[in-house]
Amino acid sequence: MKGSIVKKQQKSFSKVDFLIILLGLLVYTFDIGTDLWMVKNFLCEGQYLKGILILLTGLYSSIIIQFFSCAWFKEDENEKFPWTFYLLHSLNGGLFTRYYLALKHGYEAVYIPNSSTNSNLCFKEMVYINILQLFKAFLESTPQLILQIYIVMVSDDSTFSQYLSIALSFCSISCATVNFQIIFRKYRPDKNEFSGVFCKLIYLFYKLMTLTSWILTIVLLSMLNIIGSIVLLIFLWFGNLIWVITQSTDFCKFKTTEYVYRMIVAIILMFTFFNVKGENTAIVQRVYYVFRIIITVIILCICGYWKSLLDENIDLSTLIIIIVIFLILGIISLIIYYIHFHPNIHCTQDEMDGLGVEREDPCRISKFLIQ
Repeated sequence: MKGSIVKKQQKSFSKVDFLIILLGLLVYTFDIGTDLWMVKNFLCEGQYLKGILILLTGLYSSIIIQFFSCAWFKEDENEKFPWTFYLLHSLNGGLFTRYYLALKHGYEAVYIPNSSTNSNLCFKEMVYINILQLFKAFLESTPQLILQIYIVMVSDDSTFSQYLSIALSFCSISCATVNFQIIFRKYRPDKNEFSGVFCKLIYLFYKLMTLTSWILTIVLLSMLNIIGSIVLLIFLWFGNLIWVITQSTDFCKFKTTEYVYRMIVAIILMFTFFNVKGENTAIVQRVYYVFRIIITVIILCICGYWKSLLDENIDLSTLIIIIVIFLILGIISLIIYYIHFHPNIHCTQDEMDGLGVEREDPCRISKFLIQ
């Protein structure tokens, strides 16, 4: 007889989940429109470099999103797609296609009686959407945020709306990480969900504080020496890539897609920590944040020593205090989260009695980033 078994009941797809998808589609569409509006304004004002940089980050992010959306469709469906499918992805329609499928399956599951649509299928599409949104957050939103902060710091006439936009961008990127974790744990029957609102808030606060501290540190170094900042990021990316390769990730079926996936994960790891294999990485995470603290301290010391090279508009003392406080708060939140709130007990199934939740095996999503 086995000991006590923790079982997780499969959740039903609800009207709230359907509305969340619909809201996500509206926000995504609005975000694209906002980016195009910003690019137009910069170009019309003669600020061509800023406009081109924003356009390039958006274009790069879009290419990656379409690439993975298309590749995962081909890997999952194992069938030939019509030429319109590829045309749609070439016109930035990959994520819109995912939203359409999620809304279609969600509508059938919620509003059509006796529908054969499985709730698990709806959550699966939601997970894919959140994965692609996570890519967008770190490939597009984060570089644009760094550029935005840099512009504000060197500007003599910064406005309240610019600071508000920066704050909202920090929250948006942090929320992308939280949303993914929530949906991921809803979909996976072998993962416990976040236990209550406070757990989600602690996790959000940990991501928000550590991300804010690190991005401000990168911007400060860029103000001192932009070449040095670029070299540091390349060094971090290369180190992350080596570590990801040694983990032998197998999220994608095709080797080429997996190589690109590893490069993207290495970019994400430049800004925040994720478990790339779903295994126990407590030691790796400690090393990651100890290294982050050391680099932050070194950069702050360098900027303090050569503060005469910084723009006179920068209040260095205030900025250093903000970076240090946010980093400390982020680490404290991380410790609290792992001690009291982390849902790290896997739901196991009673094989003798045949109880538990059916799951796809193997499941690609189980091999994606987890915290």
